[in-house]
Amino acid sequence: MKKINFIFWYAAGVAVLLAVWELASRSFGSALIFPGPVPVLMELASLAASQKFLVSVGSTLWRVVLGMLISVPAGLAFGIASGLDKRAGAFLQPLFSFISATPVMSVILIAFLFLGAEKTPVFTAFLMVFPVMAANSAEGIRRVDPQLIELFKVYKMTPGESLGMLYIPSIVPFILGGLQSSMSLCWKVIVAAEVLVQPLRSLGANMQQAKARLETPELFAWTLVTVICAAVLQSVLGLILKYAGKRWVRQ
Repeated sequence: MKKINFIFWYAAGVAVLLAVWELASRSFGSALIFPGPVPVLMELASLAASQKFLVSVGSTLWRVVLGMLISVPAGLAFGIASGLDKRAGAFLQPLFSFISATPVMSVILIAFLFLGAEKTPVFTAFLMVFPVMAANSAEGIRRVDPQLIELFKVYKMTPGESLGMLYIPSIVPFILGGLQSSMSLCWKVIVAAEVLVQPLRSLGANMQQAKARLETPELFAWTLVTVICAAVLQSVLGLILKYAGKRWVRQ
């Protein structure tokens, strides 16, 4: 019953968004400026039948996955080191602050000079996601119960045993939260970089090309594809994390 209720209200939310979209389109009075849902969905169906559709989606998806695979382990390692050792935390703090304060557009433009169009989106995603995971991991380490830390010291647990049996289990909620935020951020950064540097096969480059040709329905269609892909990947990640979290609790 709860699932049916959720589906009903979810569908109602989608219907309201579509209605607002249609009203906004009619208020502009021109598909060239702000197309409505129907022409955009028709354009989306046309794009889905083209050869470049799957190639573009797959290329951007691969960049997102690669960005996460690089930045998440690095963020965890640096974050755990920062949380366990105050000296390491102080040493790494300027790096985290510098990366967090640097505008994304500046990172993209500078990276493009020496990495080229194909590698810039992944590098930019790494720089943006890395401090998020590091900060979450470090905060999780700092939140570990001091009494448990003292107990492990009393029983003379080795650093490896303390890390595996105390610290890692304690920071799992922080890691899971960081992964959700990082996935959303990674998608936005990757596509933004693709729009700016335009690698050969990418969703962002297709958006920029549609905008240059004044094909507004196509621009909206590629944007909708990006939103759908991001939502699907976010949902898949959520299911994986939910399953992994339950297994961890059982163990």
